[in-house]
Amino acid sequence: MTTYLLAGGGTAGHVNPLLAVADGLREREPAAGVLVLGTREGLEARLVPERGYELLFVDKVPFPRRPNADAVVFPARLRRAIAQVRAHIRTRGVDVVVGFGGYASAPAYLAARREKVPFVVHEANAKAGLANVLGARRAGAVGVAFDGTRLRGGEVVGMPLRREIVDLDRAATRAEAAAFFGLDAATPTLLVFGGSLGARRLNEAFAGAWQDVLAAGWQLLHVTGQRSDLADPGVAGYVLRRYIDRMDLAFALADVIVSRSGAATVSEISALGIPAVYVPYAVGNGEQSLNAAAAVRSGAARLIPDGELSADRVRSEIVPLLGDHAALEGLRRAAASAGIRTGTENVIALIDRVLAR
Repeated sequence: MTTYLLAGGGTAGHVNPLLAVADGLREREPAAGVLVLGTREGLEARLVPERGYELLFVDKVPFPRRPNADAVVFPARLRRAIAQVRAHIRTRGVDVVVGFGGYASAPAYLAARREKVPFVVHEANAKAGLANVLGARRAGAVGVAFDGTRLRGGEVVGMPLRREIVDLDRAATRAEAAAFFGLDAATPTLLVFGGSLGARRLNEAFAGAWQDVLAAGWQLLHVTGQRSDLADPGVAGYVLRRYIDRMDLAFALADVIVSRSGAATVSEISALGIPAVYVPYAVGNGEQSLNAAAAVRSGAARLIPDGELSADRVRSEIVPLLGDHAALEGLRRAAASAGIRTGTENVIALIDRVLAR
């Protein structure tokens, strides 16, 4: 029986692909030991036990970004975290470690190397995080979600996705999706969303241009986010929701999507072959723009910088696109070939390859 230790967490972007691979391993090999390594502070502390997996803990040890008191104590704290993971590896008989980035991954890679246990790295973002940059130098295999990710030895394997996305038959589910949202299955639908908390720029732009979308013969499904106070005009053809727990149905109904470009969002939209206009969140190191780059290059998506999106830009660029049947067909054809639905299987193949050595 093989024992797998999957390391990662902190954010949904690390936890969700980890859980997708855990589910794939458990489905393929029910007798295998599938353990998860994470911190007490991250999202994994709730999501992993809820999914039925045992969570082993490691101390959260952030890399110091400047010479201060944290930098002084960092070496000792890192040694302690590595020792914790080495103890887990020994006592649980771990055969292979798989890291997905986040605070748990760096000590996991270092512990695996010292215990002479092979390890695999998966990077979900187009711009790799520091833990995975370091881990990739000694990993047995490295998988990346996006073409163009600069990571030593990286192979494009796609993103391990939620089963409800991988198995979604959009055409067969469209009528159910339309009924769920109170929209018309025969009318083309524009889906706008900015994540669970919403995106102020998207909300403000479409608050001023939703009438133009409807006038173009489209209906609008607008997910504003839980923090938004945007008023619902209550008109036919425009559905405003703060939050949706059935994004699979939203995707089933969408003919075009306007959204942020987080790694999971881009991967899911690409896997489903839906034309998109991405408005990258303008914070951090520009990773959202990089996440969207491959889809834009392939002709499956367009990009509008966050600072340029407005109601006028919706009217001048997005609404004309909705009426341009040739352009939409080109986006659809490119989108249909751009995505990867087999990310989970591809990561598991990397694990198998490393174990076979």
